[in-house]
Amino acid sequence: MTPDEMQREATQLMLKRFHCSQAVAAVGIKKLGLNSYEIIKAMGAFGGGLGGNGEVCGAVVGGLAVIGLMFSRGKEEELEDRRMWLYTREFLRRFSQEIGEGHILCRDIIRVDWTNREEVKAFYRGKSQKCIDLVGKTARMLGVMMDEMT
Repeated sequence: MTPDEMQREATQLMLKRFHCSQAVAAVGIKKLGLNSYEIIKAMGAFGGGLGGNGEVCGAVVGGLAVIGLMFSRGKEEELEDRRMWLYTREFLRRFSQEIGEGHILCRDIIRVDWTNREEVKAFYRGKSQKCIDLVGKTARMLGVMMDEMT
């Protein structure tokens, strides 16, 4: 899966009302050759900046989850690859500079108070395209980085 294909597929997932965290994680997982319904489902709670709280952008969390899948460990006897920290910092740096307008927090990028029902309604009436575009760009950036890591 190329970075451009990841961008297109993540955008399509957003249009199907998946959360930002799910869309980015799903295409990263697919690029790894994995298929994990459970991980993608679990990623739903990170949308809207960690459960709709405007904290760290869910697209960032989805990307970091994929980096964790690549370099962390899942069993006691496994060793964690220290490159995980290097790539995590690089992912955050690139996202902030290239996509997040200097930010990684959802509320600073999208400018929505997810706890305010009226702001959320207004978001879905007009601002949601910004998230859709951001998710596509983040998925593409993740794909480029994954290609660089291998």
